[in-house]
Amino acid sequence: MEFQTTDLCDANEGKVRAVAPMFRSFGGKTRFAGPIRTLKVFEDNALVRSTLDTPGQGAVLVVDAGGSMRCAMLGDQLALLGVKNGWAGVIMYGCIRDSGPISGMDLGVFALGTHPMKSVKKGAGDLDIPVSFGGVTFITGQYVYADEDGVIVSEAPLL
Repeated sequence: MEFQTTDLCDANEGKVRAVAPMFRSFGGKTRFAGPIRTLKVFEDNALVRSTLDTPGQGAVLVVDAGGSMRCAMLGDQLALLGVKNGWAGVIMYGCIRDSGPISGMDLGVFALGTHPMKSVKKGAGDLDIPVSFGGVTFITGQYVYADEDGVIVSEAPLL
């Protein structure tokens, strides 16, 4: 996929929202985009697993993990589910682990950082509700674009 968030911002002034710079790129894809699916969870990645185990159809899973830096919410096994099921990427407002293997996968992964500890798995959380972080509200069905320069959101596809 060829685009630059900078060019999309310039061409769509007033129609896109830029997320505050906070993410590092960990996936094999450094540039990815797609329709948004949202999750709101906290230190429990059971819904991350079950969602990535469904057909992604090129969507980006945006996970509001509360910005927790106390455990990882995505590891190589879950990332591999995302690849196998056709997800374009994951934007994690929290941490991931297994960053080495994830860096070789055909998946975009942005996160705040890494943490070696796994999360609990109780299944608590919400799917497809509006989530907000970095000064932007993400809504299922809107579109997200991510690259080396940042993350932007639009109500309609830009490409």
